[in-house]
Amino acid sequence: MNIKNVYILDDRAILYLNGEDTKEFLQNLISNDMNKVSETHTCFTSLLSPQGKFLYEFIIIKHKSGYLIDCEKSQADGLYKQLSTYKLRSKVEILNLSNEFVVAAFSYEKFLTFDKVQDKSGFTIKYREDPIFLDPRNKQLGARLIINLEKLYLSLKKLDLHDANLREYYSFSHKLGIVPKDLNKLQNKLFGIECNYEELNGIDFKKGCYVGQENTARIKLKNKLSKRLLPINITKGELTEGESIYYNENEIGKVLIDNGYPFALIKYLDENFNGKSDFNTKEASIKIKLPDWIKT
Repeated sequence: MNIKNVYILDDRAILYLNGEDTKEFLQNLISNDMNKVSETHTCFTSLLSPQGKFLYEFIIIKHKSGYLIDCEKSQADGLYKQLSTYKLRSKVEILNLSNEFVVAAFSYEKFLTFDKVQDKSGFTIKYREDPIFLDPRNKQLGARLIINLEKLYLSLKKLDLHDANLREYYSFSHKLGIVPKDLNKLQNKLFGIECNYEELNGIDFKKGCYVGQENTARIKLKNKLSKRLLPINITKGELTEGESIYYNENEIGKVLIDNGYPFALIKYLDENFNGKSDFNTKEASIKIKLPDWIKT
């Protein structure tokens, strides 16, 4: 990413949770540990089904007396309803502030030019009263600013950041191996741990119970993680969501996201999987590479 570029993430939504029970409420639901979230540290996490399947992923930022949630806009209504269902009598207020706040992303190198920052994923500072944080999944994704829409363009001018094409950011995320959009296509299609959440700092295996924890822990402890969500590069043809991927007529995965930034659930430990090989679907030839940040 160019150090002067900023990407207005208009596909992101902002929820705000507040109230005396909020921290405990989230702690009992999400895959990460709320004790990690502070004024100087932001966390990536997920909300899974009771079976441990993927439902929602988001970033949690401490803000004033509550917590901001940065999630994909297409997931915002569903996440809001899911959290409201779990709330019951908890003293928690859930607000959708997507019409008031916007998320802007910029480079890792630019983040390091701010005063008193630390070179750590999730490290958070305040720009005036607005949070800026190094992406908690992978710092190569750069930093994010969450700011009131009315203040956005004046603040970007003062920060010497210039609006760039959002597709550059999507392409960078896809190349890095992190899903940039269309997360709803993954719902209930794979386990949360198969989304690489351990490597993306989205699961805490020491925190205790949360929704979906039992199957997540079982897969981890019994070393049964045999499939992962991996990026696809199309060399010829077109993909179709749900179709199988083959190597020499041996099925090694399925296409889950078929847009311009495609991903598939791949049997990455299969003897037929090799990151240097060519794979195929019914209509396409593809390449699949294991990201460098995944250690096998």
